[in-house]
Amino acid sequence: MNQHPKHFSWLKGVFFSGAIATTAALSLIVPGGGRSVFAALQDSPKNLVDEVWQIVNQEYVDNKFNNVDWLATRQQLLSKNYTSKQQAYEAIRAALKPIGDPYTRFMDPEQFQALTSQTSGELSGVGIRLELDEKTKALQIVSPIENSPAAKAKLQPGDGIVAIDGKSTKGMSLEDASSMIRGEVGTSVTLRISRDGKPPFDVKLSRAQIELPAVHHTLKQEGQMRIGYISLNEFSAHAPEQMVKAIKNLEKQKVGGYVLDLRGNPGGLLNASVEIARMWLDSGLIVRTVDRKGGDQKFSANKTALTKSPLVVLVDGNSASASEILAGALKDNKRARVIGSKTFGKAVVQSVHSLSDGSGLAVTIQHYFPPNGEDINHKGIEPDVKLELTEAQEKQLESNPTLRATQEDPQYKQAIATLTMNASRPGLGQQPKPLSIR
Repeated sequence: MNQHPKHFSWLKGVFFSGAIATTAALSLIVPGGGRSVFAALQDSPKNLVDEVWQIVNQEYVDNKFNNVDWLATRQQLLSKNYTSKQQAYEAIRAALKPIGDPYTRFMDPEQFQALTSQTSGELSGVGIRLELDEKTKALQIVSPIENSPAAKAKLQPGDGIVAIDGKSTKGMSLEDASSMIRGEVGTSVTLRISRDGKPPFDVKLSRAQIELPAVHHTLKQEGQMRIGYISLNEFSAHAPEQMVKAIKNLEKQKVGGYVLDLRGNPGGLLNASVEIARMWLDSGLIVRTVDRKGGDQKFSANKTALTKSPLVVLVDGNSASASEILAGALKDNKRARVIGSKTFGKAVVQSVHSLSDGSGLAVTIQHYFPPNGEDINHKGIEPDVKLELTEAQEKQLESNPTLRATQEDPQYKQAIATLTMNASRPGLGQQPKPLSIR
């Protein structure tokens, strides 16, 4: 598949779509003997073009560049005159396209800032999730983020935003509204709010650094069994610490089994997926990565599991990248049963670079393989129990998220049946000897 997995609609206005398993990097690579050329190009759009070329030349996983003459590409790029950064951006995107890798991509400063917020798990703003009403196209609040300025100001789900700093939001896009509301920590923004039963009123909010919740957990009583339900939306920098808190909290409540929901999770940081896998696995290989020179690196469990209780993992076609690393590790090590539909199939790792003008570049640097050694790129992971949702069921769960992880959710219902059936049987929460890599 040559597209990024989709987010659930409630993430709109908060995250930049198309998350990737990344390793953070800040790098400027100057070619041998090219310092004088670099100096001449500095502070010009052409400098940015060459900056991107150098990084791709040094790091891209395929040193044949999909049979593209990459040296000739550089000569073509530097032979042109760029009168604006926008022209340079267009030239960069055009140069990257023949490589045929949708994950090696250029991001303008706004897109790069959004990705940085996503992977860091933080953003500077007031802490509200926004959406456009499908019928009225009006801007409204989905929910305030816990402990955010918006939550402290008692903004509510369903509140409309009719103006931002005095500017009407009529006809305003979600992206433009989000851009206006975000800003530097300590600065303020005034929102005019419409709420049923009240005349419009203004709320002045001071922007703060906000940790975005990636992990949500709850205790569920399903028949005679206490279930720890954990939903992981993103493998951000804060996801591991949030997962630790969730597991420890549920362990205190004496749960008999867990459901880990990775449906719709598009991925995130490679290290976060490894850390979280170690919370469930005491031993065994988690993932193996291979770079352009054939060098490989193995990540394994290290006897730091927080629970040995039975576990079921839910996945779907939008569970990608770091989600597939975690699901593959738990499945191949027989630590969990995986239920749902086949995963997205993104088995490559990107390094993300900050560029000189505030824009960014993601470049594919490695392939990864689950413990069984299979290449899942473009193929995905087959669940232990394949259970596809009908189009009607998908629409129902998306339009009414409160039905997720209830008996109205067929995949969750199957997870509970699996945990209940295996409650008195060994194996679901225990591990065999680690599998070897082929």
